Amino acid sequence: MNKIYLWGIIVTVAMLAFTYVSVIGSKGGFNGDIVNMLAVAGAVALVIITVFVVIKYVRQMQVDTADGDLADENWDGIGEYYNPIPTGWAIIYLATMVWGIWYFVAGYPVNSYSQIGEYNEDVAVHNAKFEKEYASITGDRLVEMGESVFLAECKVCHGLAADGIDGKAADLTVRLESVTVKDVIVNGSTNSLMNEGSSMPGRDGLMNANKDYAPITDSEIDAVSVYVANGMSGEGADVFAGACASCHGTDGKGISDLAPNIASYDTTLLVNVLNHGKKGSIGAMPAFDRLNAKQKEAVSAYIISLSKGE
Repeated sequence: MNKIYLWGIIVTVAMLAFTYVSVIGSKGGFNGDIVNMLAVAGAVALVIITVFVVIKYVRQMQVDTADGDLADENWDGIGEYYNPIPTGWAIIYLATMVWGIWYFVAGYPVNSYSQIGEYNEDVAVHNAKFEKEYASITGDRLVEMGESVFLAECKVCHGLAADGIDGKAADLTVRLESVTVKDVIVNGSTNSLMNEGSSMPGRDGLMNANKDYAPITDSEIDAVSVYVANGMSGEGADVFAGACASCHGTDGKGISDLAPNIASYDTTLLVNVLNHGKKGSIGAMPAFDRLNAKQKEAVSAYIISLSKGE
């Protein structure tokens, strides 16, 4: 037997044995996991194909002689032969293409097991069980649940006391701060605080044809911002009545499907913030899609309790 064949057999056996010990022997088998099966099948195929190709071309270099027709082109007197595509290479190439199509159309992960798919299924089952078990809780129990959700999801930005950690995030113990109100008046809001299409125009949206700012001036913006931040009290009430009350109501508690409650927190407002995220004077808050509906209701109840000093 030619040495090249002998070495090919030795290398193949050694690599397959190493694969068996590493993947199967030490792990106790595949345990029905299609991912491990495909990985080992790929490793075995790669070893066999690699050794076969190496042996073929090394052996070809040992015994073959150049023949065939030379191409017309040459570089510095060095030309190439017209050689047909090797049959084995063509078969392997086509087989790989067929396997690739099968893999993406009918194989893993579309119709087979995946850890991500199992996780998503488990989450859906858990959420359904959670919704059924806790659907009816209200009052103090709902606030307690909301505190747990807040500590798990919200405290990183808003702090343990929900005070915003020195301006790094919104202070949730008050409905609004004057800097926040001013930012919304100047820049507007498209945060879907009432529904998908709700928006408030910025100051530029209130400009008349002469490009003069109307109907609110810089000093009026400052005054009404402080008025809203002070819980709808103090100076600025006349500005609010003239520029804001038509949408937010005379008491600032909002008008259904038109403008949000800016006098106090309510569940609809807070759930919409969790659903859509929010941009403001500090930065952007992401949406919290990973929370289910009851968790959003609960954390809203907890935030409302904070603003009431409970």
